[in-house]
Amino acid sequence: MARQLNTPSDRLYGVVMGTLALAGLAILVVPVLIVLVSSLTSSTVLRFPPPGLSLRWYEALLDPGRSRHVHVALWNSLWVAACATAIGAVLATLAALALNRASRASARLLEAGFLSPLVLPGLAFGLATLMYFSILGFRPSLNLLIAGHIVVIAPFIFRTTLASLTQLDPALHESSASLGAGRLYTFRRITLPIIAPGIAAGAFLAFVSSMDNVPVSLFLSTARTNMLPIRMWGMMETTLDVRVAAMSGALIVVVLILMIVMDRLTNLTRRMSM
Repeated sequence: MARQLNTPSDRLYGVVMGTLALAGLAILVVPVLIVLVSSLTSSTVLRFPPPGLSLRWYEALLDPGRSRHVHVALWNSLWVAACATAIGAVLATLAALALNRASRASARLLEAGFLSPLVLPGLAFGLATLMYFSILGFRPSLNLLIAGHIVVIAPFIFRTTLASLTQLDPALHESSASLGAGRLYTFRRITLPIIAPGIAAGAFLAFVSSMDNVPVSLFLSTARTNMLPIRMWGMMETTLDVRVAAMSGALIVVVLILMIVMDRLTNLTRRMSM
């Protein structure tokens, strides 16, 4: 007998799951809306709800005189994120190409090791990175920040690239080789165009993750190489500056726009679910 779908237990299950889904959505969205509204306050203190709406704190954020330290931290974060993403994309793509063809158990261990930064505690990894570079005699700098961020963000690119490689038909390589094409030509004309959306999707996730990274930046940055998340934390901890809300609002809007664009160009949502 076919199971009835309109029983009281089915309706109760639907109500419970719908309530949980709405609660989860509220937990994710409501704080973002509160930050956006608070960034438009006309008050000199950060509070919700705001007494009035104004763009004064966005103007203060753009003022080079009042927010010079914020601009320096933003530039450092952009530079580190861009360099780490570019280098990480190359390394992760090469690793994905190598491990995708290997079928031995050692390849699976290497794959798990490459993805391990995603599951390691961030603070533990940041402290370990600081101790490691200190033992080697390196002093904190932007180059060390780039190296630390590469390890953290490369797994994002590796995962999406590896997912894209599963869509690559081996017959395409065989056909290319039978027609006399070399490996480099085959990679440039066949492999790379197929996996390019996966690389782009992973690079976008890696860039955003680097911009938002706190543990590695906390241990490897100095007063001269201050990063935006650390600067925001310091401003919020000492004076509860309203510009922190303005920075958060600007980042939310920019990332949302970039997310929509990247999803249209690379089908990011489907690749993240693989």
